[in-house]
Amino acid sequence: MKGSPLQIDFEKLWKEGMHNWHGEMPERMVNDALEEAFWSQSIQKKSYRQTDAHTKPIYEKMRKHIPENATCLEIGPGWGNYTFPLREDVEKLTLVDGSESVLQYLQQYFIGDEGVQYVYAKWEDAEVEKHDVVIGVNCYYRIYEMNTALLKMNSLAKKRVIIGLTTGPIQPHYVVLDQQYGYQIKYPRRDYIGIVNMLYQLGIYADCEMLPLERTYRYDTYEALYTAQSKKILNETFQLEDVKAALADFITEENGEIVYHHKFYAAIISWEPVDR
Repeated sequence: MKGSPLQIDFEKLWKEGMHNWHGEMPERMVNDALEEAFWSQSIQKKSYRQTDAHTKPIYEKMRKHIPENATCLEIGPGWGNYTFPLREDVEKLTLVDGSESVLQYLQQYFIGDEGVQYVYAKWEDAEVEKHDVVIGVNCYYRIYEMNTALLKMNSLAKKRVIIGLTTGPIQPHYVVLDQQYGYQIKYPRRDYIGIVNMLYQLGIYADCEMLPLERTYRYDTYEALYTAQSKKILNETFQLEDVKAALADFITEENGEIVYHHKFYAAIISWEPVDR
């Protein structure tokens, strides 16, 4: 069948999607020092146990796949969006991350907790034992050999593998800028559906649940709004009036702030590990 998923190399598409719109690999994808600097700077801005608001409903959906008294391995915990609630629900938690800053940040919240272990390594290189559950949310952006990474998740899970990815659609004014004004837009180049299809080609028939979410952007000035919401325009120059016109139908003023509501989704992909 022409165009059959069996004839498309989805891992190759994933790899191509790691390149930017000029066909170049972004330095942060291959420069470990630059990636470490990003996480170090990001964590310094965090308040006590600060997490992202939209992660709560995502975790509640993932939670139903986590057995009681389970051991859990979390890949790429970041600043703990899912780490903190996971620790309340699992017997043992192992955190694998390639950033020392991330692990040091999380360690301060689990002092004396022998149920939390830390592995400083990229997922590709990590040497860890099997756990009941292997979970990773939005942590795949630097993984090049994705098939190998997915198979490793499968092999190290006794009961369940859970993948979470936030996904589109892109903020709607960018679609207007593309379709009505002809601008080149930085659309996402990799998405959850690529992972679902890679799993399919690996012989893993995963469940996939879509969770509708909404993010609210708030700005004190229109200048700040226009600056923030034009960053995905790829053209070297653009007309500010076009950006204003594209945004007009999507913004409101509330209590002295300019507000932009953006509806998007999270994909929750999970499966029972299969023998291979």
